[in-house]
Amino acid sequence: MSPTGVNKSIMNKKKVVVGMSGGVDSSVAAWLLKEQGYEVIGVTMQIWQDEEESALEENGGCCGLSAVDDARRVAQMLGIPYYVMNFKTEFKKQVIDYFVAEYLRGRTPNPCIACNRYVKWESLLKRSMDIGADYIATGHYARIVQLANGRYALRKSATSAKDQTYALYNLTQHQLAHTLMPVGDYTKEEIRAIAGQIGLRTADKPDSQEICFIPDHDYAAFIEREAQGKVPPAGNFVTASGQVLGQHQGITHYTIGQRKGLGIALGTPVFVTEIRPDTNEVVLGSNEEVFGDTVYAEHLNFMSVPGLQGEMEVTAKIRYNHQGAPCTICKADNDRVICRFHEPVRAITPGQAVVFYEGDTVVGGGVIVERPFIV
Repeated sequence: MSPTGVNKSIMNKKKVVVGMSGGVDSSVAAWLLKEQGYEVIGVTMQIWQDEEESALEENGGCCGLSAVDDARRVAQMLGIPYYVMNFKTEFKKQVIDYFVAEYLRGRTPNPCIACNRYVKWESLLKRSMDIGADYIATGHYARIVQLANGRYALRKSATSAKDQTYALYNLTQHQLAHTLMPVGDYTKEEIRAIAGQIGLRTADKPDSQEICFIPDHDYAAFIEREAQGKVPPAGNFVTASGQVLGQHQGITHYTIGQRKGLGIALGTPVFVTEIRPDTNEVVLGSNEEVFGDTVYAEHLNFMSVPGLQGEMEVTAKIRYNHQGAPCTICKADNDRVICRFHEPVRAITPGQAVVFYEGDTVVGGGVIVERPFIV
């Protein structure tokens, strides 16, 4: 879509703080909102800790120092105020500490989900409203709608190739009511085209990859440094029945469904099917054993409905790049649900989120847990 076709009907000058990562999506989000008549303020969230400057410069994601330089230049070009806000403490507690603790429990967490809920929204929204803002905005590919029942919910973006609703499932009603996501109506190609037409320096900037606070992608080494001696030692690879197959490096090195990097040769392909932190064991099995049809989830957040009553037919995603599959969900108690897929799905991973959809609308979601519980 041409930038000249942007709707300029919203001229009430409401104030919006745009979280600017220095990337093309948040840069265009700021431009779109300014075109629509909002009073726009650009903010980059300082969340990096005490890493060496060289490592931060190499990291092109939202944690890098280059993000500040790029965002500041974009704000200057757009003619909007720009600030850097310090969220180091919140990020350390809500994201890094959580990430490490989950791995020590034998889970595989999604730190972006925690960051979205507790840092990019909870903390940023509070500070923004404290300075008189009506909204915060981001460059996420998702859409916010208010349904006929009055509740706010996320709807998938215009492009399934870039939809980011999965990582935003646990935003609250208050957060959704005070959030704008202007790029959700566009494809990535359209956003880059707009950026190029208006001369933004971030038009061709590549997307950030992997976890922003681990630039070398060595999760196990990061956890060992952060955990300060609490990392479980090496233990046994075992079969589901307990037969010892060999020795693993430590449970923080593994995730469900993993095949590569196991360091064990058994003459046939094997995969991680379970991690048992209580006994410090990593269970190996065949590819067929990685599949399951039942997910148990807790720490729920519902969007399109206030809660789950009885059974509900939905489509569920069990990881960011999962296409989603039909399932039936039912309530176990006030904060837990059971999700039964119509066909087995691969690598149900404790610590990851399971997110429920009705069509393009997010119903809600929760965190996958290891052990079954009774309805």
